[in-house]
Amino acid sequence: HKPKGNMLGRSAATAARVAARSQPKGQKRTFIDYLTNYPDRVQEIKKIQNKGGTCLGDVNPTWLKQPGDIGVALFGAGLCAFGGINCVIGHYRLATGKGKLD
Repeated sequence: HKPKGNMLGRSAATAARVAARSQPKGQKRTFIDYLTNYPDRVQEIKKIQNKGGTCLGDVNPTWLKQPGDIGVALFGAGLCAFGGINCVIGHYRLATGKGKLD
């Protein structure tokens, strides 16, 4: 009759040996290596953002300093204007009863 603790210890040792043999020799991390070695542009962008100060109420606000920011801002303003105009048209039609489907 063998004690149960001995059997548990042997099975744990066997599992550790099998796990040690099944580990890969080297890692192939092509996607992760690409993300890890991606060039860091933070300092470059920081120089652009801090140029001329960071006062948001100034003539040159921080949120319009990056290339392409004006296009994004105009697109957002256009969406807001489109939605606002459609809201006004909808309220007018509801108030006057025009544009109903009969």
